[in-house]
Amino acid sequence: MSSNKRVALIFGGFVTAVAVAFYPIFFHPLSHAEDYKQVQKMNRTGINQEDVQPVGVKIWSDPFKPKS
Repeated sequence: MSSNKRVALIFGGFVTAVAVAFYPIFFHPLSHAEDYKQVQKMNRTGINQEDVQPVGVKIWSDPFKPKS
């Protein structure tokens, strides 16, 4: 096996490993936003925002709402 092929395989393996690591961190939540909305809705039930939010800090907002 030539040196160039070996370097290409090592570099390709590294790129593949990084892509596989980024999928559950970035791409899965991005493509399944509705599932995460339901989980957050369940997690935040029964929480009064004024009771837990420090004074002077912006109240929680929907992290899935598109910025306009």
